[in-house]
Amino acid sequence: MKVTQHLEIANGNPLFSFEILPPLKGQNMQSIFDNIDPLMEFKPPFIDVTYHREEYEFKELPNGLLQKKVVKKRPGTVGICAAIQNRYSVDAIPHILCGGFTKEDTENLLIDLDFLGIDNVVALRGDALKNETYFRPEKEGNEFASDLVKQISNLNKGIYLDEDLQNSAATNFCIGVSGYPEKHMEAPSIDSDIHFLKQKIKNGADYIITQILFDNQKFLAFVEKCRNAGINVPIIPGLKPISTKKQLNLIPHRFSLEMPDDL
Repeated sequence: MKVTQHLEIANGNPLFSFEILPPLKGQNMQSIFDNIDPLMEFKPPFIDVTYHREEYEFKELPNGLLQKKVVKKRPGTVGICAAIQNRYSVDAIPHILCGGFTKEDTENLLIDLDFLGIDNVVALRGDALKNETYFRPEKEGNEFASDLVKQISNLNKGIYLDEDLQNSAATNFCIGVSGYPEKHMEAPSIDSDIHFLKQKIKNGADYIITQILFDNQKFLAFVEKCRNAGINVPIIPGLKPISTKKQLNLIPHRFSLEMPDDL
């Protein structure tokens, strides 16, 4: 079922969903099940699964030269989504990135997800690699999240990269995108950020899920700005429980947001 359908059925009543990370390479699915099992009492209608792009590491060779190695530390997003839907009969939502994917890679990934019966995706640009000062798209890849949304939306219309395909089947993904109540760290202003968010909606996004926040007034102000800008899709707040005192300082720095003094 699509996220938008879940929201319609809820008819304004609160829903609680969760976002999980794939385990580090070398671990198995049991760690995922152990985390999800106790949360099922809250009856989540859907569970998001993040995607983590490749990283580059340098290994010193016996001759003293450095060898560049591509490493994916948290693979398995698609497999985890399939396992969640099979085990819990709960909709799983994979995050899809621009970073690390050509448009052809993206199309093939979407075909896999469609064949697995996954109805929802979240389209994100992704962060720059750790050794880069700014985001660099793959050659022949999508540069912005709005471009990725457009590609997914096109596939929903049966428009593939290969224009010569005959009788091509359309997918039917519900497309989620990110919103930033305290603006994206690269945006010059909240108004500029909402301008680009509106472009994602124009290109076919069906709902917005916000970056984590701890001040509900900022969320309400963000929703009002979106509505005034003509953005009328559902907006879901992203929340994160605080489990350690260290997070009170770490999270604001990591996500460029403010922590209320009262908290």
